[in-house]
Amino acid sequence: MRIVVDVTPLSHPRTGIGNYMLGMLQGVAEVAGDRHELVLFAPTGPRNMRRVRRALAGVPGTRRLVVIPPPSNVWRKLWSRLQRMPVERFVGGLDVFHFSDWMYPPQRGGLRTTTIHDLIPLHHPEWAGRRTQALHVPKYRHAAKTCDLIFTNSRYTADDVAETLGFPRERLVVVYPGIDPLFSPHGPAADGNYVLAVGTVDPRKNLERAEAAARLAGLELRVAGPTGSVGFVSDEQLAALYRGARALVFPSLLEGFGIPVVEAMAAGTPAVVSSHPSLDEASGDAAVRVDPESPEAIAAGVRRALDEREALVERGLSHAARFTWRACGEAVLAGYEAARG
Repeated sequence: MRIVVDVTPLSHPRTGIGNYMLGMLQGVAEVAGDRHELVLFAPTGPRNMRRVRRALAGVPGTRRLVVIPPPSNVWRKLWSRLQRMPVERFVGGLDVFHFSDWMYPPQRGGLRTTTIHDLIPLHHPEWAGRRTQALHVPKYRHAAKTCDLIFTNSRYTADDVAETLGFPRERLVVVYPGIDPLFSPHGPAADGNYVLAVGTVDPRKNLERAEAAARLAGLELRVAGPTGSVGFVSDEQLAALYRGARALVFPSLLEGFGIPVVEAMAAGTPAVVSSHPSLDEASGDAAVRVDPESPEAIAAGVRRALDEREALVERGLSHAARFTWRACGEAVLAGYEAARG
């Protein structure tokens, strides 16, 4: 197969979706070997194109990186909205086109696929900025109308897409994220008597209650993320923060999967996690589950995590070992192959 993947989200600093995309590409490339051709496609401005090239440096595949004048997001929006000029004009013939959250250009043939990470901007517009809604909600609607196959990173999200968008459940494929081997118990650990939260500072992440819970438990709360107390950190720094933390505190009100939960477990750190069902798959039987709306319940969960640390770490390491980018790549390719018949 000739598989074209739109990698435009890699043109900005990577957070959850960008990390998932890069890991998925690495997994697909590893599994595909010489059997399939992976084509990496991105139209973006010259400054952001440098970031795309750096991100893809270790991913084998054919590059089709097209520099377009700023503001490149306007061109991508028009291409998606007008549905003119098929993507084959830039990448040649294809068997699969996997489009991103950032644009959904037309294609002449082949499978049409995408990944939906969650439907949060649709269900809770109050948690998403106007730009996020304008970017994601039309993509959801378009994907439901045009895709042969949609991937999600949890069963919870797959069921939500089927119910909310009316997309056939049998054409939804769950592809769990992988964990970088960097996240392991072995390596430097940050100093301090703290619990760690990971993510952007927005109402959905519920960090005010996490901070109140940390105070009740007599611990510092450190927040790793673009606008958190620690700020945006490298993967190496994040791994050290996980290892040094007494526990991860993840009281999110809704997630597509919840990758920091599994990263913390892989690093040998117990996780205190919201009881919302969207986090069931990330948590498995290895997390302390708490009512995310109660700082007292979160604090009690932290104290339990400290008391049961040894057993939780053991279960967490076993649970996290299931999540690899190779397994992600295998699931993606199996989905493409099954859909092609």
